Amino acid sequence: MAAEAVATAEIRAALNRLRHTTGLPVAFGGLVEPGGSRIRISELSGTETAALRSLAVTSGTGLGGKAVALGRVCAVTDYSVSRRISHEYDAPVAAEGLRSVLAVPVVVRRRVRGVLYGALRTAQPLGDRVLGGAVAAAREVERALAVREATAAPSREARGLPGAVRPEAGPGWEQVREAHAALRALAPRMADPDLRAELLAACDLLSAPGSGPGSGPGPAAGPLLAPRELDVLAWVATGATNAAVAERLGLTTETVKGYLRSAMRKLGAHTRGEAVTAARRAGVLP
Repeated sequence: MAAEAVATAEIRAALNRLRHTTGLPVAFGGLVEPGGSRIRISELSGTETAALRSLAVTSGTGLGGKAVALGRVCAVTDYSVSRRISHEYDAPVAAEGLRSVLAVPVVVRRRVRGVLYGALRTAQPLGDRVLGGAVAAAREVERALAVREATAAPSREARGLPGAVRPEAGPGWEQVREAHAALRALAPRMADPDLRAELLAACDLLSAPGSGPGSGPGPAAGPLLAPRELDVLAWVATGATNAAVAERLGLTTETVKGYLRSAMRKLGAHTRGEAVTAARRAGVLP
């Protein structure tokens, strides 16, 4: 429940940012319920009625359900007459007087966790600036949730709390590794140096010596890998191909191969698998 409360608070803050950056007078949203089949609208900003509160939107239906099913931004110029969506929720939308509406999914580790909506009470196209501002608000929620989720499991494990994820639980630990790689890929794109440093510090917590399954205490100091070499290895550790790593990091495949070869040389490894194992033993990968 604490995790859900944190996620709900992030949604609430994001709706305020969405209205401020886009100029849209109305914003609302909520989390995807366990099982991933429905969104529950819990947060309202700028609304004049309670018609949308607690509305349950099924995946694939309406505008928000379509955004969940497709995992991308969806928008309509005039909700009530749009042929691009189904119309199960026309009554509450009309009660609030909404016409132009957008829905942005909040996606963490390829799973839709929530949806942010923005709306006008007039029927007019929503321009790129509005769509960009809404997407940016959703991305901030994604970053916050990714950081919290990535650090929560190892923290609970270290304190021996009930419900902690044991390193031996392979699928759970693989998710932590994927989150570690995603966070490292995100860090260079952050303009705020303090926030970037904080995010990298969270990554370091995940890769602390002895944190991974079957790892020993690790040496006092690991090999000096360049940041990009570590970024590449972090994705390789999730099983990603060179092409997939290149796409994730915005690099060419040849550049990825170069970083990988350099990391392997520093680690004294002859294969990708050996490099990942050596990096884990050195305490630079979870």
